[in-house]
Amino acid sequence: MVTLNLHHLRLFHAVARDGTLTGAARGLNLSQSAVSTQIKALEASLGQPLFERRGRNLVLTEAGRIALDHAEAIFRTSEDLAATLRETRGTRRALRVGALATLSRNFQIAFLRPLLGREEVEVVLRSGAQADLLRGLDALSLDVVLTNLVPARDAASPYLVQRLSEQSVSLIGTPARAGPASLAEHLSRAPLILPTPESALRAGFDALIERLGIVPTIAAEADDMAMMRLLAREDAGLAVIPPIVVKDELASGTLVEVARLDDIREVFCAVTLQRRYPNPLLGTLFKAHGASRDAAAAGSPAGAQL
Repeated sequence: MVTLNLHHLRLFHAVARDGTLTGAARGLNLSQSAVSTQIKALEASLGQPLFERRGRNLVLTEAGRIALDHAEAIFRTSEDLAATLRETRGTRRALRVGALATLSRNFQIAFLRPLLGREEVEVVLRSGAQADLLRGLDALSLDVVLTNLVPARDAASPYLVQRLSEQSVSLIGTPARAGPASLAEHLSRAPLILPTPESALRAGFDALIERLGIVPTIAAEADDMAMMRLLAREDAGLAVIPPIVVKDELASGTLVEVARLDDIREVFCAVTLQRRYPNPLLGTLFKAHGASRDAAAAGSPAGAQL
């Protein structure tokens, strides 16, 4: 059985990332000859050349690319183990949560509620763009990402996607706009307040009006549901929005549900990484929400801010 020297593997990783012995040695604060010697020792133990020289640069061989993939998996596992064991030394446990910046605040609180108020639990919340959050997940600085944008998945994807909840979408406006008319008549006659074109809600809406053969009048577009709510309250038009966003206005009668858009749903998901030592607090939350694995392979972002 081949016994790998993890120190050699880290030097190999540094050279593979830099592309030169000189740069990698400088970053490691080692001599170039020392790095070269230890890379050769790793190649000897594996029985394969890991680099080929092209000019002044070192380029990974096929064996080198395979070794790099495995090296990064090994380093992630070791960091995961260290982080998990650090957390078990204290009486308090931390859950690091990333959430899409436009995601419903009400949904986030509902998801985290089973842990809120527990003295032994610290919840760390971060918001941002989906790409930044997934990078945090990859780097193990986040335990879970909450989103309504399902990341693309294939056989090589490291992500696990749990479907947590979904909510209906309606046409919402002031009572003055809620006259007796069909859905098609409302959509063709009234000015509309819509999510921005890159959102999942907008994609569903665009498909709906395509089926109905309607060319809508767009009064406003917004990626922030709170702004859409305000625009609807100002009677700028009928808003395509989940009723939960305007639940207080619906209760008071300031706004009314003009029509239900049954073909459009907003789905909330939790994205986690395949980890040898997952944070056990996630199991508590998933069990509370009865989450199921979402087999969807792709999705689009949707703005939902409550």
